[in-house]
Amino acid sequence: MHVPTPATALLVGGTGRTGRRVLAELLKRGVRVRAIVRSKHKLDLALLADPNLALVEADLSSLGDEELRRQVEGSNAIVSCLGHVISFRGVFGPPRDLVTRATARLCRAVELLEPAQPVRFILMTSVSVHQSRDLDPRRGACERAFLCVLRALVPPAKDNQRAADHLRERIGREHRFLEWVVVRPDSLLDGEVSEYAVHPSLVHSLASPGHSRMANVAHFMCELATSADAWSEWRGKLPVVVDVDAA
Repeated sequence: MHVPTPATALLVGGTGRTGRRVLAELLKRGVRVRAIVRSKHKLDLALLADPNLALVEADLSSLGDEELRRQVEGSNAIVSCLGHVISFRGVFGPPRDLVTRATARLCRAVELLEPAQPVRFILMTSVSVHQSRDLDPRRGACERAFLCVLRALVPPAKDNQRAADHLRERIGREHRFLEWVVVRPDSLLDGEVSEYAVHPSLVHSLASPGHSRMANVAHFMCELATSADAWSEWRGKLPVVVDVDAA
């Protein structure tokens, strides 16, 4: 069952490979989308022409706190597909806390606005992000040690974990103005929407990864943004999305 779609969803990271799919799917569902993007030239002309899309062409980190609050105001859902560019500069150059800082600033903007109903915050990350040991039982000692080294050496891995931890620990599950889900896809693939499964904990190990079509990840994130049932099931959790043929 679907609730009435949000009046406005704020999307950040909407020009990335998964973000573009999220944007298209939200618009397909009739959601009014406000998207903060560095450059609109990465988006299809058909999307740019959609009357339900309002573009803000700016670097998110350059927006002042007051301007960011204006962009957040009126949004029933915030969807973040932010990630580091896969290049030497993108991985090791500044800003190393891109996702964490954006997550914290967006959450703070919501808190200052004090909306009448909690805003849904949907963060896309990866299976390298862990939750508590009892909730991710497949994470063995060797894999946990490897991830500790990875976070120490590769800034985006640490950034993704810290962003998820901000929602888990700073916002928590009983926040007055915010509710959240951290979506964890496995190895991302191209392809159209297909059958996929959503699990509460890890399905594969890092040594033997599964895969998640970006279209499936986008579809699930949009379900979270528009479906009361999906949100009720996954609110405050870190679900893992995998294609059925990889489960």
